[in-house]
Amino acid sequence: MKTTSIFRTSLWALTAALTLGGCSTKPVQVGEGEIIEPVYPTERVLKEDIDYVAEVYDPWTGFNRTMYRFNYQFDRFVFLPAVTGYQWVTPELGQTGINNFFNNWRDVTTFINYILQLEGDLALETFSRVAWNTTAGLLGFIDVASGMDLSRHEEDFGQTLGVWGLGPGPYLVLPILGPSSLRDGIGKGVDMYTIGLIRHAILDPEVYQQVIWGVLDAVDTRANIPFRYFETGTPFEYETVRLLYTTKREIEIGK
Repeated sequence: MKTTSIFRTSLWALTAALTLGGCSTKPVQVGEGEIIEPVYPTERVLKEDIDYVAEVYDPWTGFNRTMYRFNYQFDRFVFLPAVTGYQWVTPELGQTGINNFFNNWRDVTTFINYILQLEGDLALETFSRVAWNTTAGLLGFIDVASGMDLSRHEEDFGQTLGVWGLGPGPYLVLPILGPSSLRDGIGKGVDMYTIGLIRHAILDPEVYQQVIWGVLDAVDTRANIPFRYFETGTPFEYETVRLLYTTKREIEIGK
C-alpha cells in the first residue's frame, strides 16, 4: 500500500503538529519573496475523483475543540519557540542530518507495518532503505537510499488496522498529538511502544538520553511542518482540519 503521507509519528510528548502539518491551506512565506505552497492543500484531497468523507463522526466535539485550542497554545508558547531556538543554533546541514536520522528510525515502523499488511515488496524496499542509510549513510544522517531510487513511504499501525478492516471510530483530538481517531490513537501508541522497545534493545539509553532523544525528535518534526494554527484562511478551521484528516486517512488506507 503506497502512500504520500506527510504526517509523521513522533514521540508522544511533543508531536502536536505531526498530524496537522498536512492540513495547511495557506501558503507560507519564507525569507524575502519565497513562497512555499501548502504541503497538503484542500484541492489535493477534495478532488472531483475522490469520494471524500461528507460527515465525520465527532461525538466528543466539546472535548475535541477544547484540546484543539490547548494544542494551539502549546504550539504557540512551547513548540514554535523551541523550533526557532533549534534553527538558530543548528546549521542547515546539521538540521538535514538530524531529520534524516529520525526518518531512518521512522522507516523501521513503516517496515514493520508493511509486513503486517503483507506488502512484501514495499517491506523489502523499506528494509533496504534502512540498511543502506544505517551503514553507508552513517547511522542514517545521510540519506543515500533515496539516491538509489529506494522510495520512502510512511505507514503506521492505524493504517494497518484500517487495512485489516477496522473502522476509524470517533474522531479524536489528542492533547498535544492533534487530530486523530480512536483507531489511529491506538495505532500511535502501538507504534511508539514498538519503536521504544527496539531502541532500548539496540541502544539501552539512560533516562536523560531518552528525554533528549524525544525532545529533539519532536522539535525536528515540527521544524519541517509549515502549518500554523488559525492561519488556514477559514473561520471554520476545526471543521476543515477534521475533514481533511479523516479524508486523508481514508485515501491512505484505500491505496
